Amino acid sequence: MYTVKDEPFIQETHEAFFISEDEADNEVRDIVVSQEGDVWIATKGGFFLKKSGSKIWEPIISGGNRGPGYAVEILESGEVLLGAWDGLYKYDHGEISKQEGPKAPISVLTSNATNSYVLGPNGVWKEENAVWLKEGLDVAMSIRDAILDESGDLWIATDAGLYFQGAQGLQLFQSTDELISSYAKGLAMSPEGQIWVAGLGGVSIRENHKLVKTLSPKEGLSTIYTNTVSSSPDGVMWVGTQVGVVRYYPDGSHSLLFSRRWLTDDAVNQIAFDADGNAWIATQNGVSKISKTEMTLKEKESYFYSELMDKHIRDPWICGVLRLEVPGDISTWKNSDDDNDGEYTGGYLVMESFRYAVTKDPDALEKARKAFGFLSLLYEVTGIDGVFARTIVPADWTELHDPNRSYTDRQLAESLVNDPRYKPVEVRWRKSEDGNWLWKGDTSSDEMVGHFMSYFYFYEYAATEEDKVKIRAHVSKLMDALIRNDFNFIDIDGTHTRWGVWSPEELNRNPDWSSERSLNSLELLAFLKFTGAITGDEKYEKVYRKLIDEEGYLKNSADLNHKNPAWKIYFDLTMEGYIFPMLLKYEQDSEIKKFYRDLADEWIEEQKYGENLINNLAYSLATGQKVNVEQTISFLRETPLDLIDWRIDHTVREDVDLVHEPILEELQISELPPPAIRATVRWDKNPWAAIQGNPYQVREPVFWLWPYWMARYLEIIEE
Repeated sequence: MYTVKDEPFIQETHEAFFISEDEADNEVRDIVVSQEGDVWIATKGGFFLKKSGSKIWEPIISGGNRGPGYAVEILESGEVLLGAWDGLYKYDHGEISKQEGPKAPISVLTSNATNSYVLGPNGVWKEENAVWLKEGLDVAMSIRDAILDESGDLWIATDAGLYFQGAQGLQLFQSTDELISSYAKGLAMSPEGQIWVAGLGGVSIRENHKLVKTLSPKEGLSTIYTNTVSSSPDGVMWVGTQVGVVRYYPDGSHSLLFSRRWLTDDAVNQIAFDADGNAWIATQNGVSKISKTEMTLKEKESYFYSELMDKHIRDPWICGVLRLEVPGDISTWKNSDDDNDGEYTGGYLVMESFRYAVTKDPDALEKARKAFGFLSLLYEVTGIDGVFARTIVPADWTELHDPNRSYTDRQLAESLVNDPRYKPVEVRWRKSEDGNWLWKGDTSSDEMVGHFMSYFYFYEYAATEEDKVKIRAHVSKLMDALIRNDFNFIDIDGTHTRWGVWSPEELNRNPDWSSERSLNSLELLAFLKFTGAITGDEKYEKVYRKLIDEEGYLKNSADLNHKNPAWKIYFDLTMEGYIFPMLLKYEQDSEIKKFYRDLADEWIEEQKYGENLINNLAYSLATGQKVNVEQTISFLRETPLDLIDWRIDHTVREDVDLVHEPILEELQISELPPPAIRATVRWDKNPWAAIQGNPYQVREPVFWLWPYWMARYLEIIEE
């Protein structure tokens, strides 16, 4: 599969509802949805109704009778039963009445077209001719759920096991060959007629009064603590747990939704479905609606591009992250600065370049030029030959990342012992000569790589000859300064920045720089090769060959895929993906080009999960060999529309192991999380990380738009 038609797929979205500012009101125990779309809930604080199309939760019982609610049930007649702390209520066309008979509290309700049952610690009652009569069922008082099967027989989940009331009388199932454990909490019938029992240990699946299958973390449950189970209109079994919702599909696959991205709280108490098949989830802190919308990749691109233009572009054309005044509240967004505004705006420049290459839309070219203009301004604003800034902000900004600071002698000593290469920079931000900007210094090697990568793509896929003249002039200035400064990025203080080191003196002869030797050697060769190719100036090729012949930079690069485990970081994989296309495009020496190709082949083969789309596509572009197409398309389709950087904590899951692979230094999980439960993407972040995310920020959607347009250019996606 090398080309995929852009056909509609299902895009899931989450909408959060909080009932009130009262904590008890938000502890939602039960939920049902009427055919008209009205949502009823029972909470610790009482009962509430949200009418279709409204966002307001109206209390149903007020005054002295208001108190804990446990269950809610919509009858065939349209009447609604409410199981409360003080008994049973019936709601009928706006009128509410207390029911005689059932003894309080009433904690469980169930009904079908002909029968209705109410249950609680004091017994079981059935409605007969508008009268509630107590059933003589000798069951445990710890009743947690009840359902009526297709035959109208009653099943009751309790802490003592599962009861069945049928033609043969009352039966109890509680042994381990009947249930995972006797603690049964939630019940549902599957489309196949099986009864699913959620409880302590997992889910027991029973058929013909026998246990036929169990579900535990080995089968995908995020925890052994399961609370509820529901069957969706399309035949998917939704299991609510203390760690989110796990869906089991008819084809045998399963998926997990958890974290604040998808749920108001990970503890799920009940699940209901509306007439459109959307899920309404009662959690320990509010209600979550999981909606399904049919969408194409083209439509998804339109949504993300609008979000990008509406929020993430700040003057003078910086593409960046947003800061939230209130965590998770998108209405409180503000523009913000980032250490890598240059690199990430470079990624935006690449995206616009490919958008132009595919569509020839003048708007894309105009915006690409604006992004290049910002990257050029980062050089001009410093007023120092060879120095460009990490980022700039308006001079009147007062909230900055890494503000200027001072160091005490003790702090300096601590920093030096911890990292002998650490560079204490007290003045990171300086005002530009024109007084309009604050610019940030101590520019890093990854910023240089990001700049060169973006210049390469702009030059090759969008720039006119007039643009190319500017690119050549700009790149030459940067390269000449590097050569002049022994291949180091020399900052305003006359010393190299903390990470701006490509010098043979450091990489080859300073053991503290051994960890950077292979990648930084390859980076410098790429800078020189690109500059030489676009300018035609032989001096760059001479320096390039000298580094290979006299300083062993090609030999250094050979270790790229065989780094010491202590030196391996995921970030480097993305940097490598940035530079391979430059080297493979411009290298003319067949031996050296074969070296680069072999290195790239080995590099992509190690990425067997195809998790990094930029690397998949950079390799495909550079070699003409499409790789990991299925993973690329799956990611583009499955990525959530929500760009808030929600905290994703996989350590609470029991279905994955905590490991130190593929990066020895980091805590990771044993399985690559799918896009739905992966932290909002930056391609240089480790997707296996056990804990990621910061709900005080919103990521820019370039992470999705860039590979989308690159895949369009490579004809991996066909409209």
